[in-house]
Amino acid sequence: MGRVLAVVVVVLLAAAYVVVQLVRPDPPVSASAIRLAATMPGTPSSLAWPSQGEAAVGVEGTSLLVTHGTQTATPLASVTKLMTAYVVLHDHPLAATATGPTISITATDVSTYQSDKAQGDSVVAVVTGEQLNELQALEGLLIPSGDNIASLLAAWDAGTETAFVAKMNAAAKELGLTGTHYVDASGVAAGSESTAASQTRLAMADMTMPAFRAIVAMPQVTLPVAGVQYNVDAELGKNGIVGIKTGWTTTAGGCFVFAATTKINGRTRTVVGAVLAQFGTTAQPSALTEAFDAATSLLVSTDRAVEQDTVVHDGEVLGHLNVPWSTSVPLEASRSVTLTGLPGEHVHTTVRLPSRVSAPLAAHRRLGSLVVRLGAERVTVPLDTARALPGTPLSWRLTNV
Repeated sequence: MGRVLAVVVVVLLAAAYVVVQLVRPDPPVSASAIRLAATMPGTPSSLAWPSQGEAAVGVEGTSLLVTHGTQTATPLASVTKLMTAYVVLHDHPLAATATGPTISITATDVSTYQSDKAQGDSVVAVVTGEQLNELQALEGLLIPSGDNIASLLAAWDAGTETAFVAKMNAAAKELGLTGTHYVDASGVAAGSESTAASQTRLAMADMTMPAFRAIVAMPQVTLPVAGVQYNVDAELGKNGIVGIKTGWTTTAGGCFVFAATTKINGRTRTVVGAVLAQFGTTAQPSALTEAFDAATSLLVSTDRAVEQDTVVHDGEVLGHLNVPWSTSVPLEASRSVTLTGLPGEHVHTTVRLPSRVSAPLAAHRRLGSLVVRLGAERVTVPLDTARALPGTPLSWRLTNV
């Protein structure tokens, strides 16, 4: 009898053990990250910054923007027209091959032309009754840099130049162009000013507009009354330069905002930059030529100084799920990350994983993320489980207390 009772007790205890093991919570699954250390490849190389004024250069489509000088507000001269074109194209978008609505030249427009011409400003000839489409007006604004065309477009867009200038300043604020303020649409009046960094950012915004990009690449254009007008950008077509805008007054000095295509690690990219407040020297009396020379030197040095590298590869293991009843499950990057920066720049990475993980999980389940930062650029990459994570098996439950 005692032996039977002992067997019963053992069976009951075993059953109780099985029940307890079956109903107890799954053991915790912990997530651990792999430390990722990365720097941009290549040998650091100095950029050829101008010896005067201020400058900035960046790569289109990236957050790379390197600056030189004080980056305090400085007069813009005709570089102001970059914002004039931005506002007009924002309000009246044009496809690359479109001409847009027609603008009729009035007696007031002719009076403005005559007044600007008498003051020695850069002008485009117009006559009363002439018809210019939006594209032609923008060509007159950006290629020969017609000050009177800036006034024409301002009134056409906003009714008055005062109302248009308000739009320009609102756009500058919206784009985050620090140190930027406009008082007119052409840059002739004293007071329109900005920094090289802000004008580089504005140029990048302009270059996203197909019509702008096409216009600034034109060496010349023919207008109905003014006839053939040549691009003031004498560097167009040299060193890969595809635009953008010049400016000069005795107060502003020579100013040049440029864009150029170049090869970075075998990939064609567009470099955008600005040099402002360049004044003539004994060796080079022309302030505008001084700006051209400074921009060219900066551009050539940028080709050597900028690198592009894939710092994270698709499928790269960046963490693990540590599972008591199975081998660990890798967590993989769901895509590659390619960055553009200066050689030797440190790439900051942070792997973010959940504090609690419950099994089972399917393969390729999104779980956590990798945050990659280089300068102002920030990229978030989701992480995926490399394979399925099964629930706790019965055999493991019964053999692990």
